[in-house]
Amino acid sequence: MLIVEQFPVLIVTTGVFAAYTILIAGLVNRKSCFFISFATILSHLILSFFILHHVLTVGTIHYWLGGWRPPWGIEYVVDGLNAYILIIVLFLSLMSVLYSQRNIAHKIPERKLVTFYTIYQLLVAGLCGVVVTGDVFNMYVLSEVAALTAYALIASAGGRALKASYNYLVMGSIGICFYLLGVAFLYSVTGSLNMGDMRILLPPLYHSRVVLTAYVFILVGFGIKMALFPLHTWLPDAHGFAPSEISAMLSGIIIEVYTYAFIRISFSVFTVDFLKVLPIFDMLCWLAAIAMIYGSFLAIAQYKLKRMLAYSSIANMGYIMLGVGLSPYTSLGLTPALMHILNHGLMKACMFLVAGAFIYKFDLWDITDFRGLGRKMPFTSLAFILASLAMIGMPPSVGFVTKFYLALACLEANRFPFIAVIFFSTLLMVFYFWRVIEYMYIRVGEEGERAVERAEIPLGMLIPVLLLALLSFIMGIIWFTGILSPLMDVINAQFGLGVVP
Repeated sequence: MLIVEQFPVLIVTTGVFAAYTILIAGLVNRKSCFFISFATILSHLILSFFILHHVLTVGTIHYWLGGWRPPWGIEYVVDGLNAYILIIVLFLSLMSVLYSQRNIAHKIPERKLVTFYTIYQLLVAGLCGVVVTGDVFNMYVLSEVAALTAYALIASAGGRALKASYNYLVMGSIGICFYLLGVAFLYSVTGSLNMGDMRILLPPLYHSRVVLTAYVFILVGFGIKMALFPLHTWLPDAHGFAPSEISAMLSGIIIEVYTYAFIRISFSVFTVDFLKVLPIFDMLCWLAAIAMIYGSFLAIAQYKLKRMLAYSSIANMGYIMLGVGLSPYTSLGLTPALMHILNHGLMKACMFLVAGAFIYKFDLWDITDFRGLGRKMPFTSLAFILASLAMIGMPPSVGFVTKFYLALACLEANRFPFIAVIFFSTLLMVFYFWRVIEYMYIRVGEEGERAVERAEIPLGMLIPVLLLALLSFIMGIIWFTGILSPLMDVINAQFGLGVVP
């Protein structure tokens, strides 16, 4: 076995061991917690690039835990899809932990830093495990690791975050129970928990009521976890009151990982042929369209920046699910959806970190209090402008790429009403993002036109903010150059997508 083929399991296991190392080392020196977490995630990110290269040049990685042959043992399977998602998860986790060094010390007492970084490291390990596993029950276990740590990290902010965390816990528990019931139904008819094995055993059972019920349960379960309209009710409070680096994780990583899990189960276990038995794709398209409008309208109604961004995430989940719903009807396949998983992660993580910067420096939550921030915090404010323009869809940003490819998919699939929905939701985005920019740059505070003393955030917080903002345009150019097209082609081919029906 090549050493690269052992990297997926090393990422998960060393991530868990790093969490315990942080806990022990923190008892001696609290400052070491950040450095251990940062070094661990950085090393895992480097390994993930080797994994992607191996998948594209050699083929899919299959790792049998303990040497037990599947379907009796747990198998980690890494192909083009989860290698791509793994890099996104680890990169955004690295940006969040870099930002946290100064910000989290400002938010929570110093004695709790050890606990924070321990739980944070377990969260990242759990998310990586969800991405690389090829076993449906192991996906449940690792989802619970990620969920329980996310609840705790949200609650670490105290105050209203405690209620938000409790609501998320209740809704998340309901969601994962639905998923587990679906897995139990599938096991009852197949006798297997391995995704590859299920893919072989299920086709003769596609019309079975047990199998149909199992898929509906899994759809509802992951719908709650990824905040799919109308199962999104936990999201605004959880994103709005969590520490900002955790808000960035929730919006930029966690809901995207559960979106990946939904795509994985739908196309790797059930396949496109099964999904055509039910009107799943059309339903997803219409739910996505409603989410895009609903989330944008509610974002307009918010005056708390983080809450506005939370409702914007509901709208952006609509973009991703519209891409999933259109995938069987267009030669683009899952490309628009996979694009926006990365694109939304970059843009929204940047925005939540900027929101945290405003709170860190001036304790500003309300948009109406942002007068003059463009002059006080020029670089941070510039990052927000770049991310906002990208979200709206200014060329050549990642937002423009997403909307362009979604429009092409709608045209090819003859789903013309959704083009109008994309255009209308974009107009709504212009409205609520312009309002923030107006207060930051146009409406002048009490100091009037007098010289304003700059008060930028520390460099350790500013670097990830600016890097994410710049990537919101750089990645747009990369998408248009076609550098990532071979990867998208590999992913679509493995699911039987990307061919004109």
